[in-house]
Amino acid sequence: MAELAALEDPKAREVNERHGDDHGVNLGKLRAVAKRLKIQQDLALELWATEDTAARLLALLICRPKAFGRDELDAMLRQARTPKVQDWLVNYVVKKSPHAEELRQAWFADPDPVVASAGWALTSERVVKKPEGLDLPGLLDVIEAQMKDAPERLQWAMNTCLAQIGIEHPGYRDRAIGIGERLEVLKDYPTPPNCTSPFAPVWIKEMVRRQGV
Repeated sequence: MAELAALEDPKAREVNERHGDDHGVNLGKLRAVAKRLKIQQDLALELWATEDTAARLLALLICRPKAFGRDELDAMLRQARTPKVQDWLVNYVVKKSPHAEELRQAWFADPDPVVASAGWALTSERVVKKPEGLDLPGLLDVIEAQMKDAPERLQWAMNTCLAQIGIEHPGYRDRAIGIGERLEVLKDYPTPPNCTSPFAPVWIKEMVRRQGV
């Protein structure tokens, strides 16, 4: 904890806080600490228990994803109230867990929009890697009906799913683009030069162009 405190950078904290994250540690330096520590499940649990954001991010880098039970991961997500901790928990731990599909289904329609956004993130992963058994038209129906008025985190996750359906599944591409054009979610999102807009129609067309499909 003292080492993490020594890595605190006021400028990094200022940038992170604009995105809802309450820590000031450069993530490159945090990853260097994790690389040195290697996998240490017991230490990871202790770091998580501190409730400190930087400590929890480090915990997610040095934990053993398959060591967590289903209920443990569910509790951790509900405790992870900053965007970066939630993202890393879902991407670095839950996606590697044998409980990922069960949690995807449980979280997908959770009344907490932050929890639901994790369910949508896991659904986007399946859209890309294992779409068999997913009801893609049904997902598009839900997105069309709910994305426009969804809270920000959930809206972003739904938008990602919409784009991935359009990119990965040519049969649904026109419908996905049409939904994006009608809803106009993230249409005016400020996008740096040389970056792809998160506006689904632009995102879909650009990725398809790159793939040459």
